[in-house]
Amino acid sequence: MTFSSGASRRQVLAVAAAAATAPLIAAAPARAAGSTDPKPSRGPKTWDLTVLGTSDTHGNVYNWDYYRDAEYDDSKHNDVGVAKLATLVNQIRAERTGRATLVLDAGDTIQGTPLATYYAKQEPITTTGETHPMANAMNILKYDAVTLGNHEFNYGLPLLAKWIGQLGFPALAANAVNEATGKPAYLPYVIKEVRLGGHGAPKLKVGILGLTNPGVAIWDKGNVEGRLVFADMVETAAKWVPVMRARGADLVIVSAHGGDSGTSSYGPELPNENPCTMIAEQVPGIDAILFGHAHNEVVEKFVTNARTGAQVLLSEPSKWGQRLTRMDFTLTRERGCWKVVSKHATMLNTNTVVEDPAVLAAVRGQHTKTVSYVNTVVARSTVELSAAESRYKDTPILDFINHVQTEVVTAALAGTEHAALPVLSIAAPFSRTAVFPAGDVRIRDVAGLYVYDNTLEAVVLTGAEVRAYLEYSAKYFTTLAVGAPVDPATISDPAVPDYNYDVFSGLDYDIDVSRPVGQRITRLVLPGTGAPVADDARFVVAVNNYRRSGGGNFPGIVKPQVYNAQQEIRQLLIDWAQERGTIDPADFFVPNWRLVRAGVPVEFPNA
Repeated sequence: MTFSSGASRRQVLAVAAAAATAPLIAAAPARAAGSTDPKPSRGPKTWDLTVLGTSDTHGNVYNWDYYRDAEYDDSKHNDVGVAKLATLVNQIRAERTGRATLVLDAGDTIQGTPLATYYAKQEPITTTGETHPMANAMNILKYDAVTLGNHEFNYGLPLLAKWIGQLGFPALAANAVNEATGKPAYLPYVIKEVRLGGHGAPKLKVGILGLTNPGVAIWDKGNVEGRLVFADMVETAAKWVPVMRARGADLVIVSAHGGDSGTSSYGPELPNENPCTMIAEQVPGIDAILFGHAHNEVVEKFVTNARTGAQVLLSEPSKWGQRLTRMDFTLTRERGCWKVVSKHATMLNTNTVVEDPAVLAAVRGQHTKTVSYVNTVVARSTVELSAAESRYKDTPILDFINHVQTEVVTAALAGTEHAALPVLSIAAPFSRTAVFPAGDVRIRDVAGLYVYDNTLEAVVLTGAEVRAYLEYSAKYFTTLAVGAPVDPATISDPAVPDYNYDVFSGLDYDIDVSRPVGQRITRLVLPGTGAPVADDARFVVAVNNYRRSGGGNFPGIVKPQVYNAQQEIRQLLIDWAQERGTIDPADFFVPNWRLVRAGVPVEFPNA
């Protein structure tokens, strides 16, 4: 089914609303006249279990884009939100009436939308006592367990504890360890006893182990340092799976907030960020892994355990509530023990159903308040400013971020030992769609430009360290020979996300994309003079906390801060706009970098 517009999609789904609550049971084929039923199979009796999985919902409840102030839509017509997930879950529960169905989530729940940010920053639940919108939504859905993702730690441990206390189900994170006691800081696992069928049917004990991402130690260092340490996910699984089995778990499912690729965005100083394939290979006794973090859609993947030869089922349900993983297990009993006869996974798309009215009702007031907040006008822009070309061209809208960061750090360092040093700033093109329209600029426009809850910090770098940093950042671009066609769609390496490409303000430089990675910064000079930047020159560099603490593994940036007032960058941008009332590129746009080939600027079509 295809849709020509968001409106037509709503019409189609409205027509389908009645069907949305119908059980998903295929009709039995008609029996031919005169035929007889085959004799019943004499094989062992089997029972079935269904496990539904979500992950990386990131504060999405309504199918709503707060940055566009419209129903969510993308080029593939995906939908988002817990309300959509709830409809699918309710359908499957209805289909399986009288049989066992579990619902799990693999983390990154309370961060990612203005809705989530509002109840963490503008009206924090730790101050108001109000129930978090993601608790309101998920409690309606009646999850059986949720794993803590790395973004659960973004707003500090008190807010996380408050949210966990509002949930009607357990929150798991076996490898988040209290540094003082050496004991798990959160519940490591639960064992759910379910009845496989109606009254008198046998019971099955399902062990659910939660694993969070070790990268929290870097990404939220300010919130967890000295309080929590994050153990290796593979080692933690190896520790707890035998415990769960010994305590009666017949089936073991790992709910892990980590990808499956075996790679990390940071260096070897921390345990692996994406180890789920390794967990399946190395830890015996696991039947399936629901995983998240990478925002990929992995319908069904089987990994052979190296010690037992058993096949471990893995599945990842994309992001934001766009997909729902369904794992189906067929089991039998042999000598009083449960045995998995078969298992497989399928993926359901939430754009096939309407939103669940109970979930919408539970969050309606909070959603409405957030919509009103993000539509507050903060300034007027003299011209339209777009981020569409910010990845490969110096643009005013990215300079806006760097200008505000530079101003804040410069003012804060006045009168200190670093006051005489030039202040540089780093920003990344987080969004390809952000726009400040000509005329009224609203909070949602600024939030759409800076979509992360990062805070501003500053460190001192030498000229040599700045060059090394820029060289590392320049690996973002594919190698493009002189004379080769230029296509913005393929100018960057797909293995490097946009948020791991940084641009500097305060120095002039060229990136030669015809040269090999590591040899691309062919011009790095002081503005105005054109003098080359000396290796021993010293600069203060404004940078976000994610990058400064090691996110992206950029060289030289993980060092003591000379500024760290715990100010959220997005709010600094909003405050700057509100104070001045006008956003005019003439006040802050200073073109200082460009892509070249053999010294000749790269020309982009239709630029």
